[in-house]
Amino acid sequence: MSESDPLVEIIRTTRAMRRLKPDPVPDELVQKILEAGVCAASGGNSQRWRFIVIKDRSIKEKVQKWYQKAFDEVVGPRYRNAEPPPGSSPGRYRRQHDAVQYLTEHYHEAPVWIVACQDDGDATPSRSSGASIYPAVQNMLLMARALGLGATLTTRHLRHEREVEEIMGLPPGVHSYAILPIGYPMGNFGPVRRGHLSDVAFQDRWGEPFPAPVG
Repeated sequence: MSESDPLVEIIRTTRAMRRLKPDPVPDELVQKILEAGVCAASGGNSQRWRFIVIKDRSIKEKVQKWYQKAFDEVVGPRYRNAEPPPGSSPGRYRRQHDAVQYLTEHYHEAPVWIVACQDDGDATPSRSSGASIYPAVQNMLLMARALGLGATLTTRHLRHEREVEEIMGLPPGVHSYAILPIGYPMGNFGPVRRGHLSDVAFQDRWGEPFPAPVG
């Protein structure tokens, strides 16, 4: 696989697109995104994922109020007081915060939401529960990017999980793990910016650098 392979390009440019146009997204594109989701792996091939496509403005408006509340109480202050993450700068981090605030205020205007859920049955969700749903979420984000659609993984609604899941009418035992607002992006796709691999990748034991290839 070469650096110019389309999959490599998609992976390296699938960044959070938080400013979305309200223009409708054709159902055939939404179906392609969902199909990408169900191509993902799940524990024991149990396929306990469930996906709710939400277009109803009234539902999104009700959820947005809880999303805004979580921003006002937690996310906004955290952004204001945090240092830029690895690979970023004060200016880029400020623009990221502006985009997060924009998404918060316009969350309900995204033409399509895909709510990624899982049927956990009688089990209490644990640290391993997301292993059978988040691979599907990443597949959907990559497919959205391949189709020229903007999207981002949001989980902030989980700070008010009970209220939001009641709005969405989830039955007992089914939990939401993410909401993906999807639409045509206002901006352009571009490379993701991250910290150095040498700071996060180790070999054999913690702190032993993974040796980068020479040449």
